[in-house]
Amino acid sequence: MYNTDIPARAELPTSAQLFRSTAIAAAAAVAILITIVLPSEYAIDPTGVGRALGLTQMGETKVQLAAEAAADAAADRKAAQASLQPRTQPEQAHGHDHASPDAHAHDAPSASVSATAATAQPPAAPQPAAAAGRSDKVSLVLRPGQGAEVKLTMKAGDKAYFDWTANGAAVNFDAHGDGGGRSISYKKGRQVGEDTGVIQAAFNGNHGWYWRNRGDKDVTMTLWTQGDYTEIKRVD
Repeated sequence: MYNTDIPARAELPTSAQLFRSTAIAAAAAVAILITIVLPSEYAIDPTGVGRALGLTQMGETKVQLAAEAAADAAADRKAAQASLQPRTQPEQAHGHDHASPDAHAHDAPSASVSATAATAQPPAAPQPAAAAGRSDKVSLVLRPGQGAEVKLTMKAGDKAYFDWTANGAAVNFDAHGDGGGRSISYKKGRQVGEDTGVIQAAFNGNHGWYWRNRGDKDVTMTLWTQGDYTEIKRVD
C-alpha cells in the first residue's frame, strides 16, 4: 500500500509567502468587488470602470426593478389590509332635527372653506421657454416590460427644464443623476402619464429619467428639454 510522501520542511511555504498570497488574493477580491460586483449589482461605480464596461447600466436596471417590486408589494399589502377592514354605515351627526332651518348652521364655515379650496388655482408650472442653453426633443417607443433611460450631461448647479408625456398611456419613472461615484434620486412615480418641471444638477455628471412600461401595449414617450446641458443621450 502506497502512502503519499510527507513534504520536507523546505518544500512548505513560509509565513511570508502565505502572507503575500493572502494579500494578493484580498487585493484581487477588493478590485473585483469595486469594479464588477458593486456596479453590476448596486449601480455603485466609484472608479468609472463599471460604466465603461456597461456594468453600471445593468446595476441601475436591477436597482430600479427592485424598487418597483418593493413598491408593488407595499401596494398589495395596503390593498389587502383595506379589504379586511369592516365597512360601517355613517351615523347621523349630532342628532339635530333636519326639519329645523338652524339645525346645521354651524356647518357654513366648512362649506365656505371648501368653496375657496375648489376655486384656488394650482401654481404655474415652470416654463421651458425661460431657460437658456440648448433645447431638444426625443421620442422613443417602450415595448411591454421594456425600460429606457435618457440622460443630460450637466455641471453642478445647471438647470434643465423638461416636459415629458406617455401620450395617453402611463409608465413608472425615476428622475435621478449619477457621476463621479455619486448618485441622487430627484423624483419617482408609478403609473404616471406625464410630468413637467426642472432638474437642477446636484453635481457634475449625467442627470435624467428612467421609464418602464408595465402595461401590455407599446408606449410612445416624448420628451422636450431646454436649459444648461452639453449633451442628451439615450442609455440602454
